[in-house]
Amino acid sequence: MQHPHHDAHYKFCPMCGGTLEPRLLKSSEPLRLVCSRCGYVFYLDPKVAVGTIIRDERNHVVLVRRAIEPGYGRWVFPGGFVDRGEPVTVAAIREAREEAGLDIRLDELINVYSYPGKAPVIIVYAATMLGGCLGCDDEGLEARFFAPAEIPWDELAFQSTHDALRELLGKWAGPSGPASGEAKAPPHKPA
Repeated sequence: MQHPHHDAHYKFCPMCGGTLEPRLLKSSEPLRLVCSRCGYVFYLDPKVAVGTIIRDERNHVVLVRRAIEPGYGRWVFPGGFVDRGEPVTVAAIREAREEAGLDIRLDELINVYSYPGKAPVIIVYAATMLGGCLGCDDEGLEARFFAPAEIPWDELAFQSTHDALRELLGKWAGPSGPASGEAKAPPHKPA
């Protein structure tokens, strides 16, 4: 199931209520929705999301099993959409608290992920647990720590979850291979 932002079909102008119709405004850009009455251009911009791969003192990472679609019953790291006007680092810390009950320190940016035809741009940070009590909110079925060798790769909800975990575990492993008790992520599997 796709998130509602992926395939939304907007029909009416948010400014005047007129009918939106696709028009080519510039040959180098995609079709844009334009109001037939007032000329307002309705841009379908990406949604910005953040996530945190939180580790504890044993280098185990927190994953949350989703209680909502998309990805019901599948595992993700804590994350969610950034509110308008909210700094992304503040959103990352907020989402870790809301979805996993943990206070964290952001350590580094892992990467920014986007995929063709998908609305979200996902900004993922590595983080360290400082306190709190591991648990989940109403968007999660359970939250738990996983040793890198125990990560349920075939049960991850999103491509960005897989890609960010793979990238971070690769950094932890370094050029000589994984540390004791750690496993490298499996190779990328197309969705």
